Amino acid sequence: MAAIWAGIDAGKTHHHCVAIDESGRRLLSRRVANDEPELLELLTDVLGLSDEVTWGIDLADGGAALAIAILINHDQPVHYLSGRAIHRASESYRGEGKTDAKDAAVIADQVRIRRDLRPLRPGDETVIDLKILTGRRIDLVADRTRTVNRLRAQLTGIFPGLERALDLTNKGPLTLLTGYQAPAAIRRLGAKRLETWLRNRKVLRAGRLAEAAVEAAERQHTSLPGEKLTAQMVHTLAKEVMALNDQVAELDKLIEARFRDHRHFDVITSMPGLSIILGAEFLAATGGDMAVFGSPDRLAGFGGVAPVPRDSGNISGTLRRPQRYNRRLQRVLYTSALFSIRRNDESRRFYDRKRAEGKRHTQAVLALARRRVNVLWALLRDGRCYELVPPAPLAA
Repeated sequence: MAAIWAGIDAGKTHHHCVAIDESGRRLLSRRVANDEPELLELLTDVLGLSDEVTWGIDLADGGAALAIAILINHDQPVHYLSGRAIHRASESYRGEGKTDAKDAAVIADQVRIRRDLRPLRPGDETVIDLKILTGRRIDLVADRTRTVNRLRAQLTGIFPGLERALDLTNKGPLTLLTGYQAPAAIRRLGAKRLETWLRNRKVLRAGRLAEAAVEAAERQHTSLPGEKLTAQMVHTLAKEVMALNDQVAELDKLIEARFRDHRHFDVITSMPGLSIILGAEFLAATGGDMAVFGSPDRLAGFGGVAPVPRDSGNISGTLRRPQRYNRRLQRVLYTSALFSIRRNDESRRFYDRKRAEGKRHTQAVLALARRRVNVLWALLRDGRCYELVPPAPLAA
């Protein structure tokens, strides 16, 4: 039988599948429920059209996870196309309407004509767990940031001096706000008794914190409107931030324990600037299999740290930042490069050299991140840890 191509426009409750032949003629178009019996029946019907089927899908997880797992378990080649790629490709097809059937047909045809699509492969259990855990951590950190911002806004409304004096990302100031929020209450308590109150709650440097709070209270004797109700909200928000801190800390322990089970743990964490959390996020974003990318250049492009040309007419040599890349991986590569500048002399010298060439701070850090991708690629390829002086090559 001749080869055919099948595209799946994935959804939460239903998918739409279209199968085409080498001329682009539709052989099958069907809407199926996102349930195993219906998906297995679809697989059987498509395989009845040809023994050689190549599949494409517009989601790599989430609502498409069951369909992908069924296809991979039946040794079917599956390729991923991003929603943006499908949207742009659909503009070159006839008709302005958008339907699930049309999107599925576009996916199938793109799989038929393109040779640069990324295949989906069975996931490493450790990597899958890290993807879930790091994704949850990102959500919690975002929730914590929003809550801290709300806390700062409320505290500024009744006691701006105290808001300026406290670092609300630390446990001590948050503990203080669970008990005292208004200047009058802090003045009545006094520095000594406030220090004792903080020490009883195991706050570090309680004396310094108590003095800063009382000093701020002495500078404000005006009671602002809504102070009582706002103080209650400050108390609640401080409790929420502390609870989120505890959840993030517990999640960090789970991430570290799971990350240590991976074969690349020692290699990744040996890289200067790549902490356990950033290393786990690197694995979650890349899958840990460098063979999928083929070269460090493709990994750098996927991570958004490799500039792309923007030439036109007589203008050549113009570079710009890419628009299509993995945001999470770019954050890992950029942040780890930033940390390495502070902790690694080689990284610092490279950064200083780029700054001396006239590059801005962000440009210099991105250039360092791009160089570090080559190093990390070589380490993962060879299965060895980072060394300041690389081993000498063996004689031929």
